[in-house]
Amino acid sequence: MKRQEEEEDEVCLDASFFINDNYQLTTFTFGSQVLELFCLQSASTDFDLTGQLVWPGAMLLNDYLSKNAELLHGSSVIELGSGVGVTGILCSRFCRNVALTDHNDEILKKNTELQTSSDNANNRLAVEKLEWGNFDQTNQILQKYSGGFDIILGADIYILYTRLEKFIRFKGPGQCRFILAYVSRAKIMDSMVINEATRHGMMINEIAGTRSVVGNLEGVIFEVTLP
Repeated sequence: MKRQEEEEDEVCLDASFFINDNYQLTTFTFGSQVLELFCLQSASTDFDLTGQLVWPGAMLLNDYLSKNAELLHGSSVIELGSGVGVTGILCSRFCRNVALTDHNDEILKKNTELQTSSDNANNRLAVEKLEWGNFDQTNQILQKYSGGFDIILGADIYILYTRLEKFIRFKGPGQCRFILAYVSRAKIMDSMVINEATRHGMMINEIAGTRSVVGNLEGVIFEVTLP
């Protein structure tokens, strides 16, 4: 009887209960590039905000890419943890093709559909569902993009180098690089980002001149490659 009462008291909440979908159309300017996309305007601990805000790391990465657009011209790019897609959408102005990935792909689809066809940016954008660490989804993406990627992008993401290595090695040593916009929030993570890359046989270098303050946090751009 007691067990039955406990079961009756259990409350099952749908995952959507923790999702704030009050997105607002927002304009971002990076150099000469003006982007419009939907995103949340502020953070709240009442909701799961993963992939719904434009985080400081994305602002740092987009600023760097807009000033170094020659890195992107004609490249095949995949972004890990694309969030609302602000970085991937910027890249689509320059790249051959861009794959935006995240576990919450609905807002990504919404923003890629928003892009006009005037510059054919939407024809170069694709959304792929990727839960970081899901090998089946990773393999499906690599099969779909059989030529691999020239550049891997990441901003404000927790790096699992064992997963990243699969994307980098698929293209071959020296053929693919990972550009990471890292924002420091904990000293233990600062050293881990570098040490883990080295432990997996990768070369990680801070890109000169990219260390700056974003909001009240210190950020930097790293480049990770296979020797």
